[in-house]
Amino acid sequence: MNNRLFRKKSVDQILRDSQEGTGLAKVLGVRDLVSLGIAAIVGAGIFSTIGLAAYNGGPAVSLLFVFVAFACVFTALSYAQFASTVPVSGSAYTYAYVAFGELFAWIIGWALVLEYAVSNMVVAISWSQYFVSMCSGFGLHIPKWLTMAPGYALDAQAKMLEVGVENLQGIEKVALQAYQTAPRIGDIPIIFDLPAGLITVLVTWLVYIGIKESQKASNLMVLIKIGVIVAVILGGIFFIKPENWTPFAPNGMGGVLSGIAAVFFAFIGFDSISTTAEECKNPQRDLPRAMIYCLVICAVLYVLITLVLTGMVHYSDLNVKDPLAYVFEYVGFDHMAGIISVTSVIAITSALLVFQLAQPRIWMTMSRDGLLWKKFARIHPKYKTPSYATIVTGFVVAIPSLFFKMDFFVDLTSVGTFFAFILVCGGVLYMDHSGLSKKSKFKVPYVNGKYLIGLGLVIALVLLWLYGQDALQEWRNESWLYILEHKSLTIIFWIVWIVLAVMGYKYNFSLLPVTGILVNLYLMTELGASNWIIFVIWLVLGLVIYFIYGYRHSKLNTGNISA
Repeated sequence: MNNRLFRKKSVDQILRDSQEGTGLAKVLGVRDLVSLGIAAIVGAGIFSTIGLAAYNGGPAVSLLFVFVAFACVFTALSYAQFASTVPVSGSAYTYAYVAFGELFAWIIGWALVLEYAVSNMVVAISWSQYFVSMCSGFGLHIPKWLTMAPGYALDAQAKMLEVGVENLQGIEKVALQAYQTAPRIGDIPIIFDLPAGLITVLVTWLVYIGIKESQKASNLMVLIKIGVIVAVILGGIFFIKPENWTPFAPNGMGGVLSGIAAVFFAFIGFDSISTTAEECKNPQRDLPRAMIYCLVICAVLYVLITLVLTGMVHYSDLNVKDPLAYVFEYVGFDHMAGIISVTSVIAITSALLVFQLAQPRIWMTMSRDGLLWKKFARIHPKYKTPSYATIVTGFVVAIPSLFFKMDFFVDLTSVGTFFAFILVCGGVLYMDHSGLSKKSKFKVPYVNGKYLIGLGLVIALVLLWLYGQDALQEWRNESWLYILEHKSLTIIFWIVWIVLAVMGYKYNFSLLPVTGILVNLYLMTELGASNWIIFVIWLVLGLVIYFIYGYRHSKLNTGNISA
């Protein structure tokens, strides 16, 4: 059984499978891929979370964007090498099948549902908030009970009964209004987020009718939002007050690093490009280029926009959900604020489009391997898209976005993404060790980590001892039970670094993929224990499905194809 669980697919077999009657239209060039990547990366992050990051870290958060972009490069290079070696639509799922075997491939494919489908629930709910705000700006007021998850309204009603209506804050008052004005079936109020559901249906329809149509829509939306972001940067320069940049890091490195998970989340999306590999004209050449171009372009935009925002307005005023529009309202340039509000809706729509494009293609690839039902691999004869998988994705995203609160999904998405990134970086080490890298058209630049990985570990431990005594003292004051519950990932981080140092010395591991593993694992330690409990439950559910269906129907395990 163990042999079956970890049986690998060869690159040649994967390429043959991808060419047998899939019928996907090969229409994407490097410019289209860059556009899709920017559409995924420059989404809700630059129009919302950038404000909170600046509020916590001050102007120095611009350096955090540089650091995170630099960290993402290690992962992007690993993705690029795999994409040039295995140019099919499965993304990290397929890469894990080549490097680690079927069980790991299933686990990562299941985790990618969190990155794409579940993250799109967050994006759809965020889109709804911006859309409702934009409509209000134009004098169109949508009934409150049609604009939010019922949980918000029920919480507001419970709090009002506990503390009184006069003690409710902004969004809570809106939620209470939704509860009080909603139609009812008996005593049950009818409350749901209609805009979130509708935009998901519309985007799913666009993805269903063709990759070419999706690409054209994405290109147009990217052009609009990049144009506005450049206008914000150029226009905002004239309102910058250098004194707002002092102090540069008001809350120290702790304040800057507090936003590291949110800032990293702003960069994920470059991997979604790899799910369109079978619709690329020249995937082995264009995919690696597009991934690197996307990161560089988005990093420059993020850094510049952060410097402009913190220069126009004092960082302490930036804890708002729409910081780009807010800063121009602050300086009295209301017309620009209105344009930005409209653009934010377009920006988030484009991110929704790309992730809604990615999820069906991963399910299609898993179905092709026999791990999911055959219908998921069905290609529409006219539109040349994975039709059934696209429709299922629409339902999976639209229904929860109607009824669930956003914060239920946010951190789950990050866990799934970090998990995928680590396996892809680790997969490059396997490719180098096994000789598969010889088939790669693009390779991660090799830097011999034989001594450097261990040297880095020693330096890190010395710095921790010299400058981290406060953190160490905090550990000494906590019980073992608390440490195991809340700090276990930090312990795993140091153990993994020790193992990689030993193995790196033995096998001459390349330094860059190892750095990618360690950076992503460190960022994972920033997530709370509750998120990991939910993630483990999610994985257990996935394993149940695998052993009920995937294990028995896998083409490798039933001998339908040869490894």
